[in-house]
Amino acid sequence: MDELSLNNYVVIDNFLDNHKLDAIQSFFKSHLDEFSKAGIGALGDNIIRNDIRGDYTYWLDRQRDVVLNEIWSLIDETIYIYNRYCFLGLSGYEFHLAHYPKGGHYDRHLDQFNNRNNRTISMIIYLNKNWQKGDGGELEIFLEDNSSILVEPIEARCVMFKSAVVPHAVLASNKQRFSLTGWLLQQPSALGKFIN
Repeated sequence: MDELSLNNYVVIDNFLDNHKLDAIQSFFKSHLDEFSKAGIGALGDNIIRNDIRGDYTYWLDRQRDVVLNEIWSLIDETIYIYNRYCFLGLSGYEFHLAHYPKGGHYDRHLDQFNNRNNRTISMIIYLNKNWQKGDGGELEIFLEDNSSILVEPIEARCVMFKSAVVPHAVLASNKQRFSLTGWLLQQPSALGKFIN
């Protein structure tokens, strides 16, 4: 909490134990043919722009995707900790699985919309086995002093940052890249479904 408050982002390695990691990776593989091309903009304003982003997403639903109950519990715990120690008033979330094929990228952006600003904390958990330097797909976080840092998408690594204030990009991936990506919200949460 201190690191996030100081820097606006935090990187935590080994965020998932092996059991949770296996569960989400198996779920990911079994649903890969159900992913849709990701667009930009909210709800009716959502458009496909391959020049801006090149990923595919599968939106998760807690009622439907009960096999991920341990992941949902972890998200609940994360919200509880933020509310207890940072008084953020979080009361919802929206998550999807993200698949970047080779060459996939996402240009610099904020995780916020012009007509909707309830995304408070962005949360990414990487699911990439045996990721090596040179595989690409790093998260570039742009800092207030106009510098940036690169975060490699290493398996079980979690990155959290303030959605409305941290510009970021996903660099082009040189092989398939997988993550669980979502947002901890102030209400209403339902508005976020099927957008990004």
